[in-house]
Amino acid sequence: MATSTRKRYLLVGNGASGTYAAETIRKTDTEGEITLVTNEPYPLYNRVALPPFLRDEAKREKVFLRTPEQHQQKGIKLLVNTTITSLDTQERVATSADDQVFPYDRLLIATGGRPNPLPVPGATPDVQGIYNFQYWDDATAIRERINTARHAVVVGGSYIAYELAEAYRHHTLGVTWLIRGPRFLRRVLDEDGGALVDDIARAAGVDIQYGAEVSEVHSKNGQVCGVTTTKGQFIQCDTIGVGLGVKMNVDFLKETTITVRGGVVTNEYLETNVADVYAAGDVAEFFDVSIGLHNQMGTWNNSVSHGRIAGANMLGERKFYNDVPMYSTGLFDSRIRVMGQTPENVPDLESWEHLDAPNRNYQRLFFKSGRLVGGCLIGDIKMQTRIIQMIQARQVTPESERGKLLAA
Repeated sequence: MATSTRKRYLLVGNGASGTYAAETIRKTDTEGEITLVTNEPYPLYNRVALPPFLRDEAKREKVFLRTPEQHQQKGIKLLVNTTITSLDTQERVATSADDQVFPYDRLLIATGGRPNPLPVPGATPDVQGIYNFQYWDDATAIRERINTARHAVVVGGSYIAYELAEAYRHHTLGVTWLIRGPRFLRRVLDEDGGALVDDIARAAGVDIQYGAEVSEVHSKNGQVCGVTTTKGQFIQCDTIGVGLGVKMNVDFLKETTITVRGGVVTNEYLETNVADVYAAGDVAEFFDVSIGLHNQMGTWNNSVSHGRIAGANMLGERKFYNDVPMYSTGLFDSRIRVMGQTPENVPDLESWEHLDAPNRNYQRLFFKSGRLVGGCLIGDIKMQTRIIQMIQARQVTPESERGKLLAA
């Protein structure tokens, strides 16, 4: 009996990595079976556009990047509301929560992470007004709540927490921002950088409190009405925005031999330690050739690049990731740009910084073994092109030259 030579590609997760991998595969392999699985009800949408959506600066049609019909036209089978719960890498088959079985020849794990909930008494699922901010459904629920809310509490020192604080202030809500650590992005910014963000946020009308967390959520008739902080303060509020990091979606791998640490460990080609299984995007702890270490990035451009590279390699090519990842966002009436590696994901970096407080400009550069590997800019970001070029050049910068970079 003749057997089919059509390859079966299974991509778990339809974010940027999964979707771009599927499309990359289809461009070359016009016959293969491509199945793209997501536990959400939607095709690909741009998570970077969710903060502007909250501020009414992006409409729904600007957020969504694909339609089910577009997948169908390309011959990509999109399965929504489908959660993969187990994987057998010997039999090469994945199983979903509703007992669907997916045999594969090549598998991509692009499952990303899920936001950590607020882990305190009173923050129960039946209480209305507490929001994480990662999914389209989160964004629409928060935007709806903003219409009737008057005061918001934001929890966390992350980008997500900042974006929520900015959105609430944009709609003139009172905002109290609780940050457990000593400053916003405490691993990326030093004290001067943290003080500048504090200054920018307070000028926008945000009350920031450091060394404080929520110890209890209070509700009335199923609606949030306030929080008590770990310092014993009661803050009246009718909505809570939570930015407390994410947990990687790797539970379905627990019965496999795939190596998982902070994420799914891969080499520079995004291959795991198990044959024909790849990982990409936020969930991938990939070998980063630019620093010679494993790295994990939660940025959109990283996920897009990973998807294209993983798709090519699932076809048999040998491409490796060599981009400089970048995160960029507004910062109330300023802006922040973070490039390359930072102490957030690579410890023990050497740093040089410069603050121009009167003009609200800040620069911080990160070095490893004398090479520039990352940077952070607040305010004036014209240095970014030079920083990216220097990171890519991988040349050692003598200590005597580093201060001149900042002054330039």
